[in-house]
Amino acid sequence: MDKIPRHFKLYKPCGIISQLNSNCSRELRKKKFLNELFDFPEGVMPIGRLDEKSEGLLLLTTDGRLSDDINRSGVEKEYYAQLDGEITNEAEALLEKGVAIGFEGKRYLTKACKICKLSALPILPEADKKLRIGRHRPTSWISITLTEGKFRQVRKMTAAVGFPTLRLIRIRIGDITLENLSPGEVKPLTNLTSKGEQFNS
Repeated sequence: MDKIPRHFKLYKPCGIISQLNSNCSRELRKKKFLNELFDFPEGVMPIGRLDEKSEGLLLLTTDGRLSDDINRSGVEKEYYAQLDGEITNEAEALLEKGVAIGFEGKRYLTKACKICKLSALPILPEADKKLRIGRHRPTSWISITLTEGKFRQVRKMTAAVGFPTLRLIRIRIGDITLENLSPGEVKPLTNLTSKGEQFNS
């Protein structure tokens, strides 16, 4: 009989690599990995990734097929991005329509996405000091919802319209949200679907 798959969600802190360990890579030996946050079961794997400086919601599972299904399903992923400067309406419109970014050495046009400028500062844990977010320059916050996930896509998109991302937090994957998790906190999920939904068994 197959083992019952196990699923988790966590708040990946800034400075953690989105993999379980270094796989003996020399350049990664001094980095921090997900296995420092929790005693995960054998065979667990992250569903998608967040780059080292990004933070927020990360899903993990022992079900490799489910991981592939979610990555390929076009499920929505929502982020809060703190930008360098006050983003303009024109820049928002460009992001929504799709912008050209570099991906695997080629020019890639991003798919249409949802952009919403946040009128109030989101309630989030304090930013990691390594980010060195300047206090003397104006910044702005947006919510950006994608159905794809190229390497460093949000950062490349906002830079392409002239507003580099200073801080990036993923708050939702499908119907699963970051809720009140603290950085580094891990929570088991009862069940997980390929649409990024959680349901009780």
